[in-house]
Amino acid sequence: MLMVSEEVREALATGRPVVALESTIIAHGLPRPRNLQVALELEEAVRQEGAVPATIAVLDGQPHVGLDKEQVERVANEDGIRKLGHRDLPLAIATGASGATTVSATALLAAQAGVRVFATGGLGGVHREWTLTQDESADLGLLARTRITVVCAGVKSILDVPATLQRLETLGVAVAGYGTDRFPGFYLSDSGHPVEWTLESPGEVAAVMRAQDTLDGPAAALIIANPVPGAQQLDPALHARVLADALHACEAEGVSGQAVTPFLLDHLVRHTDGASLEANLAAVRGNVRLAGRIAAAWAQV
Repeated sequence: MLMVSEEVREALATGRPVVALESTIIAHGLPRPRNLQVALELEEAVRQEGAVPATIAVLDGQPHVGLDKEQVERVANEDGIRKLGHRDLPLAIATGASGATTVSATALLAAQAGVRVFATGGLGGVHREWTLTQDESADLGLLARTRITVVCAGVKSILDVPATLQRLETLGVAVAGYGTDRFPGFYLSDSGHPVEWTLESPGEVAAVMRAQDTLDGPAAALIIANPVPGAQQLDPALHARVLADALHACEAEGVSGQAVTPFLLDHLVRHTDGASLEANLAAVRGNVRLAGRIAAAWAQV
């Protein structure tokens, strides 16, 4: 059922490094035609680090780990591409649907294919006012039971960051800052919250991955929180002002459930004149390059 591209399959069989990439950013995160340009750019960045990119999506009910250029173009340009979390995968497969994979679906399919390193932008997490809405991303529960290393820029700053960190701790998901003792805030280098562990090199990350396997405890992810460079982050004062306005607008318009995140992200893009999108892309690029280096170190292990 799982279609692994020939390039990815050969890389895994011969011990070459592989990096999984999600496809939601292609189908739903960027406007056309920039989405396709960025998708190809990210795959090339993985190759420049000596690793093989494995972009993941579901096409006509078939999960794919590793897409060719024509398939990437299809995800970028075809209308009606769904957004698939891991809970949606059986439905998409059974009905022959096509969809871009979120963090949870990408992590699940990558792990099933034997890919250990995954690069993304920011994780989902606990939403603000959780005590009222009980709204929490499916990413967290899936990562608590999937042995994969996720390189990200923390969690989206529109979420409840301290509650998300607490939830990850409760679920037993390890979190380490890469070269920092502060947890990044997606658009921001520092969310305002600390992390207890700091790793300084791809080799150290690979050593932790090896220790996970040696210990053979509950299968859970390793989160590598890699901050966007300070010079490329969204201006913190602008971020704070626009986010406050976005949250007020969300409440005033009665937006709820799954519509909250895209509403807030769209508000940030429009009211920062695209600066939030550029910070997002800077974070993703840095995560992809770091993931390539981690995958190379893991392949040596």
